[in-house]
Amino acid sequence: MPLEAQKCELSHVTVFRSLFLQEANTQIRHNACHERGWSDSYLLSLEGTPVGYGSVKGQDVPDRDTIFEFYVSPSHRKWASPLFQKLIAASAVKFIECQSNDSLLQSMIFEFSKNIHSPVILFSDHASTNLVVPEVVFRKKLQGDVLFKHRHEPEGSHIIVTKEEVVATGGFMLHYNAPFADLFMEVKEDARKRGVGSYLIQELKRECYLAGRVPAARCNIENMASRATLLKAGMKIAGFMLIGTIR
Repeated sequence: MPLEAQKCELSHVTVFRSLFLQEANTQIRHNACHERGWSDSYLLSLEGTPVGYGSVKGQDVPDRDTIFEFYVSPSHRKWASPLFQKLIAASAVKFIECQSNDSLLQSMIFEFSKNIHSPVILFSDHASTNLVVPEVVFRKKLQGDVLFKHRHEPEGSHIIVTKEEVVATGGFMLHYNAPFADLFMEVKEDARKRGVGSYLIQELKRECYLAGRVPAARCNIENMASRATLLKAGMKIAGFMLIGTIR
């Protein structure tokens, strides 16, 4: 059975990528790689008929060493493994990176790679919360607001103020596949461990829904404080980023 993986323009796989996003129904962490020109696309064919696609990015932006998306139409999915082998050969990649909630690519990472590890936890919304932190105000950031020095996250669109001091900022990024958005926040060091972060996430979730988006989030797997903050605010673990080296 003639199988082929051929490099192509992104526009040639748009239909299959729409089917991939519909089937996944979750935030795709590396979604923006396509529109930013950080990926290569491969059309997968069976006897000359297109049946799916693969996407390759770099562990560093200029490189193209990692398969990070893979889709085969359900009616041709029995050919997924040999098509993936063709994709590996055509792209000459070294790594596979996938979300554990992407069942098809997850099966490929276990079949075709080794030394699999997870650096990142993925979160989705799970429950409404009614957290209250005394003497704090959640509001939009204004032009004259004085912010603390940020070390990890960008300055957000919303802030937490207590006693006229900004002690936390946050927002949500919209460059993910609709309708999902990525929550982020940072709390001033001397204001941590008071529930401010979880309260901020709770309020950002509400703003996110009002903007017509579904909140999602992620954090480093070793960042226990961020994990606890997100869970307390009603998020749940939705999956893990997995990275493996091609066998």
